[in-house]
Amino acid sequence: MSLLVVGLSHRSAPVSILERAALAADTQTKLLQDTVAAEPATEAAVLATCNRIELYADVDKFHAGVAELSTLLAQHSGVGLDELTPYLYVHYEDRAVHHLFSVACGLDSMVVGEGQILGQIKDSLATSQELHTAGRLLNDLFQQSLRVGKRAHSETGIDRAGQSLVTFGLEQLAAGAPVAAWAAGKRALVIGAGSMSSLAAATLARAGVAEVVIANRTLERAERLARILTESDDTYVVARAVPMESVPDELTRADVAVSCTGATGLVLTAEAVAQALEGRVEGPLTPSLPSPAGAGSRRTAAADAPRTSAPAVVRDGLAPLGPDSDDDCPLDLSAVQGTAGFSVLGEAAVAGMGAAELEQHAAWVDKGAAERTARPAAGAVLDPEAETEVITALAATVATVGRIPERRRPEAVVPAPRPEPVLSLLDLAMPRDVDAAVHRLPGVRLVDIESLAEASADAPMASDVDQVRGIVSDEVATFGAALRAAHITPTVVALRSMAADVVANEIARLEGRLPGLDAKHRAEITQTVRRVVDKLLHAPTVRVKQLAAEPGGAGYADALRTLFDLDPETVASVSRADENTDNPENPVNTAENRGRA
Repeated sequence: MSLLVVGLSHRSAPVSILERAALAADTQTKLLQDTVAAEPATEAAVLATCNRIELYADVDKFHAGVAELSTLLAQHSGVGLDELTPYLYVHYEDRAVHHLFSVACGLDSMVVGEGQILGQIKDSLATSQELHTAGRLLNDLFQQSLRVGKRAHSETGIDRAGQSLVTFGLEQLAAGAPVAAWAAGKRALVIGAGSMSSLAAATLARAGVAEVVIANRTLERAERLARILTESDDTYVVARAVPMESVPDELTRADVAVSCTGATGLVLTAEAVAQALEGRVEGPLTPSLPSPAGAGSRRTAAADAPRTSAPAVVRDGLAPLGPDSDDDCPLDLSAVQGTAGFSVLGEAAVAGMGAAELEQHAAWVDKGAAERTARPAAGAVLDPEAETEVITALAATVATVGRIPERRRPEAVVPAPRPEPVLSLLDLAMPRDVDAAVHRLPGVRLVDIESLAEASADAPMASDVDQVRGIVSDEVATFGAALRAAHITPTVVALRSMAADVVANEIARLEGRLPGLDAKHRAEITQTVRRVVDKLLHAPTVRVKQLAAEPGGAGYADALRTLFDLDPETVASVSRADENTDNPENPVNTAENRGRA
């Protein structure tokens, strides 16, 4: 069996693909169960974070394993295999070990050196153990990766090379100012009470915010986190918990909000954020439009916010765009309003739209042109021909690639003047919690996974990174040697077992030929024969373990089985027993039996 990993991350795929491929907790469970049920795999573990989705497995066939794991990832992520395949990477055997150890040390993180990944690896291992999908290989691999990560952080200055996503995100919101100076006295809202949200709340508290409000679907978890913050000796912050339904009200008072939940839809829509900003930013934020007829409520923190047909935007110095109502809208509103990233006029609405539908949608949006021309903001003049060129270009793109890719930001010809932000939003969720259209709102600064990836691309690398890479290389060599040596252990045990049977049979035959042999002499003869056999086997078995630990040493086990004509089923039974040594009731799990190997 061999280790195989198939996955995608921020290094191989755009955020839009990672967002669509994100796996909920129950989906991860089903993926693990289906993987071990598949023919090529006997063990499986999933490492799913905000910027990576990786499936680890112990497989007996490389090509069949790659095909099966890729197909399972596509099926459970909901992204078609043809679309997902260009973004997948594959690591096998030592390269797979090297990859996981690098991930554990923070070398493969969006922010190099961040330590949050260690907790996520630990959670991944715990889930696999709980579901019994992790056997000896993945248990050893993940536990060793945790030790390697801790060693990297304790023996080097890799922590100086980067921070957690939370710290890095807050630095981006501070826009060059010291985070402590920027956060001092602010009121913070943290949506979610998981590990990332807890880290965000603690980081904000240490940075000096005056108040932290925790909102969570399970109020008890929010209350527990608020109590920890309040009772902490190293922070002086007022912390309180609120239910998710209170988020719209709390948002009207917050200066900074951090969201990291497992929701599959938007938690903060553009409309909800715009309503929270009313009265805090001069000028109109949302067009006064009626709610769509029959639109169902969404499971978001902004569920009580009125549903409007357009996000609250002021674009390129122009007044809000869009028609006066949703009548004749070519979109199937009931089908798309519950999806992540939905916005009638936003990029998510037209993503994947065909050329003919796109032209219909453009014509519908264009119904508001007369009103826009009559009410230009700040003296701006609308150029209909420029919009026609954009629509034509989009239609040409559709004809070429078959869909309109979602863009997080429109291309701005002339940057519009924006007021200083009164609300800073940090979205650390995947898929996103905050509508991407929020970044167009005046008075808002939005930092999300995509913008963090852009900002971290140019981050300087510390000299300690090279030292960590050396640690990873050494640990990979050690783990590989131990793994290869372990593969030959069942063969060595089977050989010694066969030798013991030969000794027993010969002693029995001797007793049959010399029935009058007294017990003292019989014991001495038995001991002598056993010593001879042990001495004959000692050097070969020690040497074969040493050779097997070297690259390409797996063949020595086959040679040993062939030379001594060992029964394959005997070797296999030893392997099965060895894999169950974690069970204290297993007879193999004794110091005596383990020592024989």
